[in-house]
Amino acid sequence: MRAAVLHAPNTPLAVEERPVPEPGPGELLIRVVACGMCFSEVNHLRGHYPFGAFPVVPGHEVSGVVEALGPGVDFPAAGTRVGVPFLYDSCGHCDHCVRGDQILCPDKRATGVGVDGGYANYMIAKAGYATPIPESLDPVAAAPLMCAGITGFNGLRHAGVRPGSKVAVLGTGGVGTMTARFAVAMGARVAVVSRNGRGADHAKALGAELFVATGEQDPAAALRGWDGGADVVVNTAPSTAAAEAAMGGIAPDGTLLMLGFDPSPLRVSPMHLVVNRARVMGMPSGSPHDLRDTLAFAAAHGILPEVEPVSLDEAPAVLAAMADGTAPGGRHVITP
Repeated sequence: MRAAVLHAPNTPLAVEERPVPEPGPGELLIRVVACGMCFSEVNHLRGHYPFGAFPVVPGHEVSGVVEALGPGVDFPAAGTRVGVPFLYDSCGHCDHCVRGDQILCPDKRATGVGVDGGYANYMIAKAGYATPIPESLDPVAAAPLMCAGITGFNGLRHAGVRPGSKVAVLGTGGVGTMTARFAVAMGARVAVVSRNGRGADHAKALGAELFVATGEQDPAAALRGWDGGADVVVNTAPSTAAAEAAMGGIAPDGTLLMLGFDPSPLRVSPMHLVVNRARVMGMPSGSPHDLRDTLAFAAAHGILPEVEPVSLDEAPAVLAAMADGTAPGGRHVITP
């Protein structure tokens, strides 16, 4: 088979020939149909993950088909379409795991970061973590749901979004677009915050009632003028400063939800938190039951990202462009 491999931090992807892996006990052999290219791969490329391994095949937004079952596995059956997410596996016995919050397990492993992922023709997945994909979802377009989708959907519901909530989404990339669409489908009122006015039409198409261009107005002031502020401000931009700039636009009892960030610390006014009874939270993707819920919700509401398929041979150049900020817009999906 062919696979794209990261051999060390700050080195280009190398497309290589590798043997097709054999599934062991509790494992599945997955034939990869599509794998989304996520900004997390840029972070791993830059060596930002202390839990990351090298060499490794990146990719954790995988849709594929079960090709073979390892010993002791009887579900999902061979031929089943499945999604493989960021969470590769966990210890299975800590309090978080037994409560179904495997994503919080201190010994979890990440697909494409700690173990080989989906930038390949075939990969290994754990049977308890690969989730069947609803038949109504196109497998290529559905690939980013395994990370961008679950992260946005799960973040919104953990932040308490309900019909009528005011949700401000910072950023219009893959995660931002998915988060805005999920929020609209949940019945929330949505504002989109971006750096310039070019995204206004896109925001309107997503169902947003308010668009804020930070190059033209202060985002915190603009959000406070939105009936008193946002109940949830979701930072999907890879910038901690973007979240700081909008913090003052959170309504009382509101939440700043961090999905995107950079290595700089988040500076938050304790006075603002105390006076407004506000909170700050993060969302590290989700557990297997969260992915099931995400895919079911996406299928019920017809929510799929717009994707741009690329070949495995094109992946090194695309990842390099993502790293230096020159990649064209849209969600790139490898179709090996």
